[in-house]
Amino acid sequence: MSPTLRSAAGSDVGRRRSMNQDSAATSSRLLAVADGMGGHAHGEVASAVAVAALLDLDARLRDVDLGGVDLLAALGEAIADAAARLTELSEQNPELRGTGTTVVAFLVDGARIGVAHIGDSRAYLLRDGELHRLTRDHTLVQSLLDEGRISPEEAATHPRRSWLIRTLQEGTPAEPDLFSLEGRVGDRYLVCSDGVTAVLDDEHIGEVLAGFAEPADVVAQLIALANEGGGPDNITCVVADLVEGVPEPDDAPVVVGAAQHDET
Repeated sequence: MSPTLRSAAGSDVGRRRSMNQDSAATSSRLLAVADGMGGHAHGEVASAVAVAALLDLDARLRDVDLGGVDLLAALGEAIADAAARLTELSEQNPELRGTGTTVVAFLVDGARIGVAHIGDSRAYLLRDGELHRLTRDHTLVQSLLDEGRISPEEAATHPRRSWLIRTLQEGTPAEPDLFSLEGRVGDRYLVCSDGVTAVLDDEHIGEVLAGFAEPADVVAQLIALANEGGGPDNITCVVADLVEGVPEPDDAPVVVGAAQHDET
């Protein structure tokens, strides 16, 4: 038997937003989180479109031997498809012009994992008790940090720390980071929007990931702690364990957030 995912997902509007613009989905092959751009019109549409494109990819691969699939190429095509769908929608409805979203997505074939990332939603790996951040934020502040122009302490409180320099946006070619991982049974993965990371630092996130046996309990605790810390944004996370075994016969994806109610 090859490894498979055992996952849970949750999404919460937070304490300061009137609408949830995040979307997420999970299956035995797919983990995905998208955070619609809150400063732009209809971010909930953008995140739902991105997750819908990834769910369509998941459906196409349901009965396919993934051993012959280029995981990164498949993810890249799904992200490009999402960008094209957003562009088409914005041409039909001018109110959607400028809308965009972050995306983090895993496509999993046993221990072979492809990752796509654009924006400032993040992916983490907990392996043997050690937390690893897998993605690099596409933000102005991260660029300044990489160039040594500001310190980590300055980055944490920078007034423009949420200023994105790369997103999935209508009318713009998508340019996600695409990379591969070699999974191990026992790995735990977290994919989350910045509603989690704006409140909880990596050390705290690692403690929560290591502190509960069930992915659903980790999801619930992360959402609760982010809300206790002020809930400044929508809070969405997917937690998945790579386990030995076969997927459940009913392999229907779990969808949360804006995509759960999407009618586009």
